Amino acid sequence: MIEWETTDDGLRVVDAEAAELRIHSETLSIEGPGHAVDRPVDATVAVTARELRLPHAVVHARSLARERCYELDPAGDPLELPPDEYLLDVDAAIKTCLRFAGGATVARTDDFGHVVISLPERRRVVLGFRSRHELPVGRIVTPLEPAALATAVSKLPSALKTASPDRSYPSLRGHPPLLEVGEELSVPAGIDAAVPETGVEVVVEPSTARLLAVAPLAYYLGATVRVGEHGPFVRAPEVAVERPIEPDAFEREVGRLLRRCFFLDSLVRNAGPHGTELAEASMLEALELDAEELYRATPAERLSVYLQVPHAAVEHRLPDWHLSTYVDPGPAAVEVLPFLLDRMSLVFPARTAELEGRELIERSLADFYRPGADEVASVDVVKPELRTGLLHGWLADGVPIDVFNASPAAYRNRLERLRSRRESISIRLVVNDPGMRTETEGVTETLDGRAEELPMELTADEGLPVAELARLLEADNEFVHFVGHCEVGGLVCPDGTLSTASLDRCGAETFFLNACGSFYEGRELIEKGSVAGAVTVATVLNDHAVTVGTTFARLLVYGFSVERALGLARRRIMMGKDYTVVGDGTHSLTGELPTTVHLERFEGGFGLTLACYAAEEAGRYYVPHVEGNRHSFLCGTESTFVLDRAALAGFLREVDAPVIYDGDLRWSTELSSAIVDDQGPP
Repeated sequence: MIEWETTDDGLRVVDAEAAELRIHSETLSIEGPGHAVDRPVDATVAVTARELRLPHAVVHARSLARERCYELDPAGDPLELPPDEYLLDVDAAIKTCLRFAGGATVARTDDFGHVVISLPERRRVVLGFRSRHELPVGRIVTPLEPAALATAVSKLPSALKTASPDRSYPSLRGHPPLLEVGEELSVPAGIDAAVPETGVEVVVEPSTARLLAVAPLAYYLGATVRVGEHGPFVRAPEVAVERPIEPDAFEREVGRLLRRCFFLDSLVRNAGPHGTELAEASMLEALELDAEELYRATPAERLSVYLQVPHAAVEHRLPDWHLSTYVDPGPAAVEVLPFLLDRMSLVFPARTAELEGRELIERSLADFYRPGADEVASVDVVKPELRTGLLHGWLADGVPIDVFNASPAAYRNRLERLRSRRESISIRLVVNDPGMRTETEGVTETLDGRAEELPMELTADEGLPVAELARLLEADNEFVHFVGHCEVGGLVCPDGTLSTASLDRCGAETFFLNACGSFYEGRELIEKGSVAGAVTVATVLNDHAVTVGTTFARLLVYGFSVERALGLARRRIMMGKDYTVVGDGTHSLTGELPTTVHLERFEGGFGLTLACYAAEEAGRYYVPHVEGNRHSFLCGTESTFVLDRAALAGFLREVDAPVIYDGDLRWSTELSSAIVDDQGPP
């Protein structure tokens, strides 16, 4: 549901999920509810204005008469639109489209804070708004019996806003309805009515594990799932197409098919109203595929063409898949499934292998460990068998390395946080050992700069007793960073230890318990209300802890998910496997699309590689603000450029992102001055 209201300087738009959009205009007047805008929207309003100022975002314009598409230059050059009838798409927190007639100028402000749409005179503009649908609508009850579960999985595509190739955009895939395990199948009428008719079916053997593994493919294709002894296969009866799935490599084949369909949709959609100069688009020509014809085709017709494309023909161009989750089939995995599909995660059975060699380094440097703790809680870790994915989640027994340790509670807690979003981010730093002030001082200094750009409240405390630390953890804060010690009895305080199991609730959305052996205390915080947090599984070196803690905090407030933030922070130390994430590691505080920079120096220039992705943004593209670049790239595809010293220095000043250089992680703004001074990266 979308609601709007006039303000002193324009229009305020909110949705049911508390997302907010402000449109500023000194010339705006409201006419009333608008008309159709030829876009999937939740509400429209007609206004009269000469200028509209919207938040900074990607902007596309489509000429309805000439059928031409334009894109606002990411480098800042204005877009001059000649007289015509236009549809503008603005990729803001609430998706916004504008329909108007005549010419216009679309420009970014000098600080890249807003997009300004200027008309020659006051003119009628119809505004359309669409919620990103981050919250599930409705709940399906299903038994674990395979036939009933197959029916329930078939209803999850009710969250898709389109069956066209545009479904590869994250904004056109809503959160699937929740699943609850019960005695009888129950599907609300509203959910049943919203399921798209695609003519695509998936048939698998009557197995919970197979149904979980095939669910991401079925969800994306809008397929009806059936169980049968003669599966598994994908078919589209209306076009007489049937494709068997290799039973002995079922999960691999399902993953490949989903990645191929998703990738080809991401290319074909450029023939639609949201097209861009996509770097990967030339792949269609190489495959001899007609984008315009496929865009107009039915889902079944399009699938029949995709099935004929050999995996080997696209494998080298597929973007890295963002997320895989490993599960034990059972009630917990079924109830978490909608959350995994919301992130477009691949689903695999949870399997482990023996730890090899020195994957966990033997610790014999006791003098360098964080001093002061008595008995530290030990954690027996296992090695998971990982498949494709930039991020990996684990929803099964055991404590694995190299993945985040998810739980059903974490996903439920994330929904509650979405329902109660706050405008500012509250960060609490706690140092319960005076000898460890270095870390909190580093975190404070790191976050002060970000506070100028992000509404953020930062409070530091030292030496909190048990009762006060408990109150802090129970209070609502977006991030709690604890520095100190952890023993078997809990977090160490001046007057004893705090067991997080004793808390009535945990109001910390995210946290970092940077103390030796804090895994179990962190996992309890998830059960009490947190979404995700960083913890340790062993005794950690003090200098390493300071490095990881300060780096993690900075990455988190710059939009990186908890898992990515910890992964990048861990690479700065030798014993990174001592740290792990509990809860939903894909969760982020700011909802931004973060960028990681890889930098290499060679004679005559610099090699620059950008990686840009977020689990909740699968299918989105990014435009590198690199001098001379005109292309966009799919998230998960790295973009590479060769720059001279001046161009690199300018890029590093503007991007404000972590840079991986010579095996270490630095910050772009810190490196830019060295580049200007002709020193190169230090």
